[in-house]
Amino acid sequence: HLSFFSGFGPFRQYLVNSSWEAVKELSKRGLGENINLHIMQLPVVYQKAKEQVFKIWTTLQPLLTVHVGLASSAKALIILEQCGKNKGYQEMDVCGLHPEGGCCILDGPEQIESTINMKTLWKNISLEGIDIIFSRDAGRYICDYTYYTSLYYGNGRAAFIHVPPLSTAVTADFLGKALQTIILEMLKQCGEQQK
Repeated sequence: HLSFFSGFGPFRQYLVNSSWEAVKELSKRGLGENINLHIMQLPVVYQKAKEQVFKIWTTLQPLLTVHVGLASSAKALIILEQCGKNKGYQEMDVCGLHPEGGCCILDGPEQIESTINMKTLWKNISLEGIDIIFSRDAGRYICDYTYYTSLYYGNGRAAFIHVPPLSTAVTADFLGKALQTIILEMLKQCGEQQK
């Protein structure tokens, strides 16, 4: 099984993006023998992120794509995002641009749900030292935009996890371990859906 993971590059005051550090840690840890895992850092640029996501789905056709983003407001909190929204993207990316018409896919549905049931996942996972919450709003910036685009091209087989900024309590190693736990649970759900 091929699974694909992405984190994001630097933006604003975050010269080191915890999402990319967490994905690199996950890559070192792996997800067991049957899971072939690819990782990529996405730029905090709407158009480039969209092009990369399109390429992931059309060339690699993974079983699941998991995007990880930085939630700057979250202190010791991992947020499992259930759906991506199509419209309302007015915030500028690192190149000073926002999507045409403020939307991801011009004729796309208003929102797309992940085939992963994040609420079930949230109930089944407890991590020591960090809270996990369930969310239906990924924030109308590059994270939400990337998530919606991935859900669109991947027929819902995408997931989005927001992680907090790095701190003395929340290290890259810690986030890598947390992602591993969450994603193994996600893959179990994928397996059950395929039966």
